[in-house]
Amino acid sequence: MSVLFSYTPMEFKLAFTDKEITPWSGMVFMKKLLDQTGIFTKLIACDLPVQGSNRGYNPVQLITSFMVSIWCGANRFEHLEVSRFDEVLRRIFGFKKMAGHKAYQRYFQKFTIAINQQIFTKLSQWFFNQIKLDNYTLDVDSTVLTRYGTQQGAMKGYNPQKPGRNSHHPLLAFVDECKMVANFWLRSGDAYTTNNFLSFLQDTIDRLKGKKVSLLRADSGFYGKKIFDFVEQRSIKYIIVARHYSTIQRKVAGLQDWWTLEDGLQITQTTYQSDTWEKPRRLVVVRQQIKKRPKATGKQLKLFKEEGIYEKVDTSHAQEIKNYSTSR
Repeated sequence: MSVLFSYTPMEFKLAFTDKEITPWSGMVFMKKLLDQTGIFTKLIACDLPVQGSNRGYNPVQLITSFMVSIWCGANRFEHLEVSRFDEVLRRIFGFKKMAGHKAYQRYFQKFTIAINQQIFTKLSQWFFNQIKLDNYTLDVDSTVLTRYGTQQGAMKGYNPQKPGRNSHHPLLAFVDECKMVANFWLRSGDAYTTNNFLSFLQDTIDRLKGKKVSLLRADSGFYGKKIFDFVEQRSIKYIIVARHYSTIQRKVAGLQDWWTLEDGLQITQTTYQSDTWEKPRRLVVVRQQIKKRPKATGKQLKLFKEEGIYEKVDTSHAQEIKNYSTSR
C-alpha cells in the first residue's frame, strides 16, 4: 500500500493507492533516449562476454541495469540492490526480473584488458560517428583519486590532498567541442604523469577514428620531446604548457615586445630550442599582473640576481605571474 499526497493552493489531500510508485520515474525518458540511440543493437554487436549458465542474465540487461543504477545514484555494488527491488524500473525497461549485485560482480570478472580495449574502442567509434562534427580539440590531463581501504592498483604516490594516502593516477582525454570524455586509463598512484602516455594518446586517436584531431592541449606534465615529435608526425597542432626550466626563464626575461590584450594582461612570442631538439619551436608567453588580475593562474617567474635576470627585467615584473605555452 502506497500513500499519495496531493497539494493545491486551496486544499491538501491524502489518499492511498495499490499502484506501484517510484522516485525514479524520470527513467522513462532515459529509456526513450537509449532506444533512440540504438545502443542496445551496438552492444549486441560488440561480442560481449557470454554467460556460462543458462540461468545467467542477458549481458545487455546487466549493462543496461548497471547504467540505470548509476543514474539513480549508486556508487558501489551494494547500492545496486536499491534498483533491484524497484518494480517500476523493472517494468520501464521490460526486464522479467532484476539482478542482484553479486551477478554484476561475477559478470564483470569476465572482462579482461584485451576485451575492454576491444569493446570500448568499438563503442567510442560508434558514439563519435553519431556526432556530425569534425576537427576536434582534444584536451588531455591527469588527476589523483584518493582511495580508502584495499583497492586494486591503489598505491602511494603524489597526492596533494591526502599526502601518504593510497591513490590512483588516471589519464583522461576530453573532446572540447561536445564536452565528452574520449578516453580514460586508470593507473596506479605511483605512476608518473607521462607513463604510457603515447600509447594512451594513440588509443584515443583510434577511438576517434573518422574524426580529425586539429588541436591537442595539455599542461606542463606532458611537456617533452617525445610527445612533441609524436603529435608533429601526425600533423596535429598542439599547445602544451612549458616547464619552468632556467633556460626558458632566461629566454622569457629578455623579451621586450609585449602585446597588451587588456589591462594587466600581455602576450608575446618567440622561438626556443632545447639542446635535445633538432629544431626550434614557438614559445608563447602570457604575462598577467597580480595587482590588476588577482585571480590570475600560472607560476611566478623566479628572478635571481646571480643569474643576471633581475637587472634585465623591470622590478615590477617580480610581482607578476607568467604562463608559458609551447606550440607548434
